[in-house]
Amino acid sequence: MLLITGGAGFIGANLIRYILDTTNETVVNFDALSYSGNLASLKSVETNPRYHFVHGNICDSDSLKQVFSDFKPTAVMHLAAESHVDRSIDGPSAFIETNIVGTFKLLEAAKDYWLTLNEQDKHNFRFVHISTDEVYGDLSQDEPAFNELTSYKPSSPYSASKASSDHLVNAWHRTYGLPVVMSHCSNNYGQFQYPEKLIPHMILNALAGKALPIYGDGKQVRDWLHVDDHVRGLFKVLTQGKVGQVYNIGGLNQITNLDVVHQVCELLDELAPCKSELKSYAELITFVADRPGHDVRYAIDITKIQTELSWQPTESFKSGLRKTVQWYLTHLDWCQNIIDEGYQLKPFDRVNAN
Repeated sequence: MLLITGGAGFIGANLIRYILDTTNETVVNFDALSYSGNLASLKSVETNPRYHFVHGNICDSDSLKQVFSDFKPTAVMHLAAESHVDRSIDGPSAFIETNIVGTFKLLEAAKDYWLTLNEQDKHNFRFVHISTDEVYGDLSQDEPAFNELTSYKPSSPYSASKASSDHLVNAWHRTYGLPVVMSHCSNNYGQFQYPEKLIPHMILNALAGKALPIYGDGKQVRDWLHVDDHVRGLFKVLTQGKVGQVYNIGGLNQITNLDVVHQVCELLDELAPCKSELKSYAELITFVADRPGHDVRYAIDITKIQTELSWQPTESFKSGLRKTVQWYLTHLDWCQNIIDEGYQLKPFDRVNAN
């Protein structure tokens, strides 16, 4: 019985579908359905008897106590978070509330529940905290990749709030003995990603003939991890990860933002050619003023999860991006529903490659 917070979000929904499709586990999806939560991403499993949805907020202690009491989970996978860097710059308070206060309240609820278990169930229980490589700050072009011992140096309100939540999780393990495992991932992409993120943003803007805005010179480097690879890694961390340990999960695909957008345009030119006077979607690329505190480069060393948990990414960026573009082209109705519900690009119509 797995309690997954934020299960209606991009990574959470993909994780839930993966677990229900490949295991016999039962899943409880606890989600507040904030702007980026979308139950349409889980339509394929909504009638599965091993799937339960609970509408609740991790900042609500009573709701948390109730879901632990009702479902008696054997593990928690904590994905609920505010995660958009631009939004954190323009309005940091929601990030402090959800990512820090919410994580604190979830930890307290999990600890109180865990203390009621018998010794065997206590031993088997896991609290898996899913974090980000952004807590490490950024790297120059020639620095070695982040590893699990890299010092924290967050740059944005978002990454600072996630770093804070990481410290809380570690403290609840050290002080109370709560059996926690933590992961840090690099930039995710793939099916069902909310349109404010870089790749779906570029796809939808291009198809609409709108500008493809890129921060600064577009030379910021990110490591790209397909969400299918990520959720496989998360399940490995849950089932095989050692208590108190951290595992970095990356895609081994370091690419500049500008190169990502050019590759998206090339695929769209092939799969959905321009119907206007444009020869290529790349003609829509527009450079805009850089955002404050923009990190230069992220890169993750995945040696630990490779050697200890036998996990490897299977998608190259080329193969994963083709799958992603094809998915959006055949699921424009999913995107349109989000737009119809009031999704607006402004003031977040700048590229956000976390």
